[in-house]
Amino acid sequence: MNMEMKDSGSVVLTAYHPHSPARIPGMEQSFVQDIPSSHSPTSRKSLPRCRRINRMLSNESAPPPAFSRSNSQASMDSTSMEDFWCEVESIKESSEDGSEEATLLEFKPADEGELEAEWLQDVGLSTLISGAEEEDGQALLSTLTRTQAAAVQKRYNTYTQTLRKKNKHTVRDVRDIFGTNDSSPTFETVPVSPVPSNGIQLPGQKPVWKSVSSNSCLDCGLDKGSPSVTEELSYEVSFSESITLLPKTQEWPKNQRFKKEDSALPRFIVRKSRFGLTEVGDLSPEDMKKIRYLSLIELTAFYDALGVELKRNRAERVRGRENGLFGVPLTVLLENDQKKVPGIKVPLIFQKLLLKLEETGLETEGILRVPGSASRVKNLHQELEAKFYEDTFDWDQVRNNDAAGLLKMFIRELPSPLFTVEYLPAFITLVEKISKIKLQLQALHLLIMLLPEANRDTAKAFLQFLKKVVANEGKNKMNLWNVSMIVAPNLFIYKGKRANQQEMQAAATTAHIVRLLIRYQDILWTVPSFLISQVRKMNEAAMNNSKRQLMFDKGVRKLLRRKTMERERPERPEGAVTFPPYLQSDIPEGVIRVYAPLHSKVSMAIQLNSQTKAKDILARFHCENSRSSSQNMRGQIQSLHEIGGNIGQHCLDPDAYMLDVYRANPQAEWVIKPKAS
Repeated sequence: MNMEMKDSGSVVLTAYHPHSPARIPGMEQSFVQDIPSSHSPTSRKSLPRCRRINRMLSNESAPPPAFSRSNSQASMDSTSMEDFWCEVESIKESSEDGSEEATLLEFKPADEGELEAEWLQDVGLSTLISGAEEEDGQALLSTLTRTQAAAVQKRYNTYTQTLRKKNKHTVRDVRDIFGTNDSSPTFETVPVSPVPSNGIQLPGQKPVWKSVSSNSCLDCGLDKGSPSVTEELSYEVSFSESITLLPKTQEWPKNQRFKKEDSALPRFIVRKSRFGLTEVGDLSPEDMKKIRYLSLIELTAFYDALGVELKRNRAERVRGRENGLFGVPLTVLLENDQKKVPGIKVPLIFQKLLLKLEETGLETEGILRVPGSASRVKNLHQELEAKFYEDTFDWDQVRNNDAAGLLKMFIRELPSPLFTVEYLPAFITLVEKISKIKLQLQALHLLIMLLPEANRDTAKAFLQFLKKVVANEGKNKMNLWNVSMIVAPNLFIYKGKRANQQEMQAAATTAHIVRLLIRYQDILWTVPSFLISQVRKMNEAAMNNSKRQLMFDKGVRKLLRRKTMERERPERPEGAVTFPPYLQSDIPEGVIRVYAPLHSKVSMAIQLNSQTKAKDILARFHCENSRSSSQNMRGQIQSLHEIGGNIGQHCLDPDAYMLDVYRANPQAEWVIKPKAS
């Protein structure tokens, strides 16, 4: 069977365009009124309202939309999209009956140069705007690949040229910052050679791949036994570098249609290198912040390489409620919840709604699609606001379809969309302008890396739930495409905003995005290894800058001279690990000392060889401490962590080969402790 994905879809989403005028709720018309009513009253009454909407949009008598259908226009038959229109109508009715607030986000037009300035700030290069010589900015620039540096230079050149035209002030040239003598600003780039996962390319070393086995790769695709096309994804080279050889004059296929069958999606696998795989929760918040900087630079370079414009919205921030459950910003909601449950990453109300549905609703036929009672949902909404934090709300009274309605309402009422206002156009563009599923997935991967932590963790919990819904298709009759159509308008038509005809033409496009999110979510939560390698180099550059700064401090130099005269012991060998004074000794090459604070045996020196894995070290500690394990360790999943050196903190994949990790970061400490949930 041919599993090639024939996709398409270029749709203009005027509501998400940076220069779209603000919408006034009182002046908006229903999207039904936007469509000429050539149907008789009799025929309109004979069909459900959502089916009438679908028929009107697909009827040949309707005039073409007032925009140019481009070569990748998403197209589906009217029957397959009926669930989408029904869900849009349900959202509209919820807004009209007052059960949802109608506060809308307003878009502010951007002046020339403002978007570039915001972009430079968002990627951590505000130093290029302020003129301050910040070490982090210089460290970041020193890690960029050729295509990434070109993307930065292009935005900076646009910014400086715009300011010069406006004669606002003297703009600092990059040549002044980095001491270059070229006629145009240039950024030093790192080599484009492949780098091993989670590590740094060692001289003369090539990435070593494991043979395929049950645990040696991340497999995202169809269930076992289902026919599909299998493609391999590589994290070793940046996505933008891997597509620079594509012909610049490439034309995207025209007049293609989405296939709604699950088998239309290819099966992707990510092979584990000797460094294993890293999930977003495995890195420290400080390093994840750098991942976000690099992801935006890489996404911009990726779109540039494809000849696609990366559009961003500039939205005026709408201040949400500071207390309550619905309509509260995720960050505020988490701050309030963390006072009750420290360390929580997903809002309690959202977790409870998911738990309710997972316990009782996964096998309910039409779950998510069949709406609950509007009056019951409204009453439950009000009751939850009053009783949830008092633990007096009776969850047994909540019917499954009503719980699903509350879940979707929570997402819609967020003051800012779950996938953020700024990057909603980029989500749409990856389907409109990018033809191949593999390239779409790479762009989507970087967009997920860009999400704020609260949004990313909440989206992850939501998508994991949707995956469970699809897994129960045999009983609930909700396949991947059904679920995607229902969820799409809740994610992309937000905060009471009503759809017009052009936006509804994007139905297949947004549903396809949700389908990719659900199907390939295991890949999307994995941090690409080339980004981790850049973070390591960025941390090393920052450390080297700090050391150089210390050397110029006169007081420090005097202290060093005195200490040098007093010191008689030989220098520590290269590759040695720093230990507490009571454990310091000469450690031979390839030997690490692992700490396990929660075990009875708190430390152990371990000789590494080419086959030693992280799980082998964990097993050895478990064996040594099995008889005398502490009470507070029981029931906890222990993981080996790499801490310090050129990484903040890194929870290692059990399949990571330790000698390779050690050589990539010889200054790290190695600690066994529970993995952060």
